[in-house]
Amino acid sequence: MLARVAVAVLLASATITAVAPNPASDGDRGEFVAVTFDEPTNTTGWTLTDGDTAVALPNRTLSGTVALSTAPSAARNRTDLPAVALSGDLSLANGGERVELRADGDRVDALAYPDAPTAESWNGTEWTPLGATDFPVFSARDVSVTGFVLPDNPGPPLSVVESADARLYLAGYTLTSERVTRALAAAERRGVDVRVLVEGGVAGGMPRSEGARLDALAEVGVDVRVVDGERARYSFHHAKYAVADDRAVVLSENWKPAGTGGHASRGWGVTLRDGGVADYLARVFRADTGWPDAKPWADIRENTTLVGDDPATESYPTRFPAMSARADEVRVLLAPDNARRGVREFVAAADDSLVVQQVSLDPQSAFVNWTIAAARRGVSVRVLLSGTWYSQEENRNVTERLRSVADRENLDLRARLVEPRSRFDKIHVKGAVADGERALVGSLNWNDHAATENREVVAVVDDDRIAGYYERAFTADWRGGAWRLPVGLGGLVAAAGLAGALAARRIEFAE
Repeated sequence: MLARVAVAVLLASATITAVAPNPASDGDRGEFVAVTFDEPTNTTGWTLTDGDTAVALPNRTLSGTVALSTAPSAARNRTDLPAVALSGDLSLANGGERVELRADGDRVDALAYPDAPTAESWNGTEWTPLGATDFPVFSARDVSVTGFVLPDNPGPPLSVVESADARLYLAGYTLTSERVTRALAAAERRGVDVRVLVEGGVAGGMPRSEGARLDALAEVGVDVRVVDGERARYSFHHAKYAVADDRAVVLSENWKPAGTGGHASRGWGVTLRDGGVADYLARVFRADTGWPDAKPWADIRENTTLVGDDPATESYPTRFPAMSARADEVRVLLAPDNARRGVREFVAAADDSLVVQQVSLDPQSAFVNWTIAAARRGVSVRVLLSGTWYSQEENRNVTERLRSVADRENLDLRARLVEPRSRFDKIHVKGAVADGERALVGSLNWNDHAATENREVVAVVDDDRIAGYYERAFTADWRGGAWRLPVGLGGLVAAAGLAGALAARRIEFAE
């Protein structure tokens, strides 16, 4: 069993807080041991040893938390901690061993670690990707908010991108939208600081159209970076947001025609006019682009395999115009930093009602258990999931589990699958509304992997008007109504004439 041993030596007090033996570099150059000194300490006579070899700490005073390394210049590319040089040659075993910190030969602290994965550090309990952030939940009061749903309102996210005067940071999983690309390029040409960050390991491969969009942006001077490689801190950079000066947009949709373009997916989004929120997300963006896993597009372009894609082109009605209000409070959650806890607290705070709309849910996940727990407290719970072919089986298992629990315990808990045939092509929402007063909007799929392994961004809006807006959209999706519009103005005219009759039509969803 792995264990930590600590012994006080005279007045010296220091703790080994982490070890990074396998930093994804040739010869493990840049491996380090993080040590926290409780007070300024002269480390003359101190050593670090793995039992076979001992290396000397510098003959000077150290304080706070530092990264001890025999190659400090390389270690600085692996951690934000101040890198301190060790004298000698120490090679930490990737297969696991025990390191000790000693003062004049007496043990101060020790830490044992198991087999080391690539580019992660061990804190005595778990492995964490090197460079992983630890942002707190951010909260802002009296925030100007605009809520919107897609495909109804493709305008708001594009408007935020087009509005930038000084800075424009766009983060996404994919970027294939020609309109968004043109807006980014135009901002760069007028002197805006434009930066883009997307995921490199897209499921199924990076679309060929995305390669063309990134090429176009790089050609005009936009700083385009792609998260990928063995040193990637997250399974996926799945966040979807943008920062434009003192405004931000957070949404569930990808920057592509099917998402922000309004040509396929049901999604939720929110624009936030608040300097504090914008600055916070800008710090997140800079932290994610400043790590070596965010590679310049020009550096990886030649070795990137692109695959064909079929951009969505269908049109849909605007049933829910965007809604603006001043929210009492907005909180921004991040995965993996704090979003899991934030969602749990959001669900736990529901007193009367909870509606959840998701692409999919793992039937055995903590998120489903929290939802059931809300119903057991007497909360009226409704869960709406995608009915598309690739998620239907798993989602059917979720609805069956929820239905079984509700029947057995007589709970006010209902769940449905929506068929992809209504006022959108498919559900891509990752949202919820509690008590008609608080809305949760963002990129986080409610599963444990996304919450602990991905970069995700979520906004929680405390305002009954915004929450009510999303709740009304949810209710319409729950009830159904197969009046999807054909493409073109003729379809729009025909739909307008049929709206009264079709709006009341109820569609039975699949079990």
